[in-house]
Amino acid sequence: MKTLLGATIAVAGLAVASTAAKADGELFIYNWTDYTSPELIEKFEKETGINVTLDIYDSSETLLAKLQSGATGYDIVVPGHAFLPIMIEEGLVQEIDVASLKGYENLEERWRNPDWDPEGRYSVPWQWGTTSFMADTALYDGPIDTLETLFEPPPAYQGSIAMFRAPSEVIGLALIYLDKPQCNDNVEDMREVQKLLLEQRPHVKIYNSDGILERLVSGDTAMHMIWNGYAMRAREQKPTLKYAMPKEGILGWMDVMVVPSGAKNRDNAIRFLEFMLQPENMAIQSNFARYANAVKGSQEFMDEDLRSAPELNVPEDVEVIFPWACGEESIRLYDRVWTRVLQ
Repeated sequence: MKTLLGATIAVAGLAVASTAAKADGELFIYNWTDYTSPELIEKFEKETGINVTLDIYDSSETLLAKLQSGATGYDIVVPGHAFLPIMIEEGLVQEIDVASLKGYENLEERWRNPDWDPEGRYSVPWQWGTTSFMADTALYDGPIDTLETLFEPPPAYQGSIAMFRAPSEVIGLALIYLDKPQCNDNVEDMREVQKLLLEQRPHVKIYNSDGILERLVSGDTAMHMIWNGYAMRAREQKPTLKYAMPKEGILGWMDVMVVPSGAKNRDNAIRFLEFMLQPENMAIQSNFARYANAVKGSQEFMDEDLRSAPELNVPEDVEVIFPWACGEESIRLYDRVWTRVLQ
């Protein structure tokens, strides 16, 4: 995604404020880079009179560290599903009783009590999708729907690969390729992951979760780890780009909206959650970010090309794996592997 880590966006002409004092009529959102529709924010501001300020990050790890450090300037944050149980356990987010929200009836039944929030007490779905990679097929006429293309690339892609900076997703895909369990705390398995990533490293041009679209479209990279909605946006600008549906499987994710424990504008946060549960509003977000959502009826307001996009329609024979929150031993092993890879 395209904005530098730690940067701040002022929405609808607002002054930037990364740490906010309490103020009536304000809402402070912390979300992934290039992942919030400006049209959506403008509509919310117009309908409610609430001024919105948006700060950005590029991984759930960054968000978690920010909340653990005691940051209290945000009213809505958007972690990946696997990080929510950690945030709940550490008391970083507060209960919101999702079933009592106006518009709850619009939430698809399968997402009302997900594994990461089984009682529906903390989170409202934002967008969901898959993580794989995208390649420029103009440079290579062989099959790309295998993780072998990413981790053991043919000569056409060597030296022109970009990987995420987020270890959980890179290691997650590596574990799928090696047919190993997710959230792995087996030392031998993680040695295999490390070996695979170190052997791939000479072919990797950059480890970065920002600027993906620009790199792919410009040709600065020929293959990039990417999220499926973002891949659709890249293909629309450069039709030779293809999102891979690897036969080994792909990662699934759901980003969710939660209210941090230190939120100073809780009432406004609840109004935003209820706003997002309305089909026409969630469709604005999906049309912008190019991801699926969990709100029934939103499809009626979504772009036709989005409904039929190959990036959003996973073949029946491709498994989508939603990783669970990893334990401390797995996290330590992941950190050791990642530190070695980035050395």
